[in-house]
Amino acid sequence: MKKQEDREIRERIIEKGNLPRHIAIIMDGNGRWARRRGKERIAGHQAGIEAVRDTVRAAGELGIEVLTLYAFSSENWNRPKNEVFALMRLLRETLEKETEELKKNNVRLRTIGRLDRLPAFTLHALKKAIERTSDGTGLTLVLALNYGGRGELVDAVRQIVSDVEKRRYGVEAVDEGLISRCLYTSGLPDPDLLIRTSGEMRLSNFLLWQMAYTEIWVTDVLWPDFRREHLYQAIESYQSRERRFGRVME
Repeated sequence: MKKQEDREIRERIIEKGNLPRHIAIIMDGNGRWARRRGKERIAGHQAGIEAVRDTVRAAGELGIEVLTLYAFSSENWNRPKNEVFALMRLLRETLEKETEELKKNNVRLRTIGRLDRLPAFTLHALKKAIERTSDGTGLTLVLALNYGGRGELVDAVRQIVSDVEKRRYGVEAVDEGLISRCLYTSGLPDPDLLIRTSGEMRLSNFLLWQMAYTEIWVTDVLWPDFRREHLYQAIESYQSRERRFGRVME
């Protein structure tokens, strides 16, 4: 996208207002992108890094508060071991290369998921990147790693049961607010907009509690081909919608 065109669209979106505070993305289609080109699946994941880079930059320039990327699900461990290892290595390399730009652009990195299962070399790079960007006050970039929505709810229930047993509060204190505070996303607004690439029409165990009222935008574009113009299209679609949250608008 040309710089002048990009600037005009960005200014139009910002001027219209009603921007989503939190955008979540299911980055799908890396394998298909590689297969169509006769390449190994990891080539699709590598190509997807540029899509991440451009999307993060564009979200920051628009003033989006939170961008959550579904980077590795709890079900992805079922993939071939060599692909999983290559993904973990790619994540480490990407963090090492991109952390300084994130810091320069005032981005704060955060993660959600059961991180204890990640390889030590990936976890080390992740912790280092989080520490380096901890003072960022712009976009909060959330990486969902070894994440599953059902697993997150299980962990929240376990915490609540433990707290009740320890008499920190009674069962009457359990409400939607308490459950939200026990989720991995505690302190973050729920997603206003979910983007899913590659045309698939499912949530794939992603942010199940948090997306009760999230607007959904699906594109046939495969993730490695996703760029800021597609992000703009999704946001402009969101801006044109009437969010009622169960109410009737007069």
